[in-house]
Amino acid sequence: MEIIPAIDLRAGRVVRLKQGDYAQETRYALDPLMLAHDYAAASARWLHLVDLDGARSGEMENLRVIAAIATAGKLRVQAGGGVRGEDDLKRLFDAGVARVVVGSVAVRDPGLVQGWISKYGADSICIALDTRNDVGVWTLPSAGWTQSEGATLDELAPRYAAAGAMHLLCTDISRDGMLSGPNLDLYTHLAQIAPTLEVIASGGVRDVADVRALRAQKLAGVVLGRSLLEGQLTLAEAFAC
Repeated sequence: MEIIPAIDLRAGRVVRLKQGDYAQETRYALDPLMLAHDYAAASARWLHLVDLDGARSGEMENLRVIAAIATAGKLRVQAGGGVRGEDDLKRLFDAGVARVVVGSVAVRDPGLVQGWISKYGADSICIALDTRNDVGVWTLPSAGWTQSEGATLDELAPRYAAAGAMHLLCTDISRDGMLSGPNLDLYTHLAQIAPTLEVIASGGVRDVADVRALRAQKLAGVVLGRSLLEGQLTLAEAFAC
């Protein structure tokens, strides 16, 4: 299981949101480039970067910071936020990003994203299906989790698996930034409906026990955000699992 530290960016700053709520922002007095260097020094191989401004607006407002981190050559970067069309995809690849995370467009236009998978290769695209349980149905909000969409996780995850997708990042929105533990049942469900996808867990991880529990589910990776920033967990402890 790949341990993937995360940096969420808003106006060039390192931040975290609670449950995707832009009004519940915590800012950290950290330089994103230096933080990325620190994660690399702690033996991380991958870094997960999110342009929160772009996720909501559809414009890649933090591309300069993403490019600075990606071209430093210390980490392989997967990044998303604001990808709405192929030009956006190319801009991230040109900025040095190894794997582009597509969320809103993956929910709204699966056919388009399936074409990107065929054109650029399954290893270069990570499908982000961030989900919320609404009366027993795993819905898929978009645009930084601010807009409701009609598609469901149970519809799209198998569809992308059948189309040859490799990587799926899945966040339980209710757990994101809450340090309340990951939703293990969600990842069990994903393994049942789309067993060929390499699932990366995200949301709620707080300590070593949570990392061990996710590893026991044989997930491909886990994204660690607030727990690292606030000292609940260190990369060394996560790697030791």
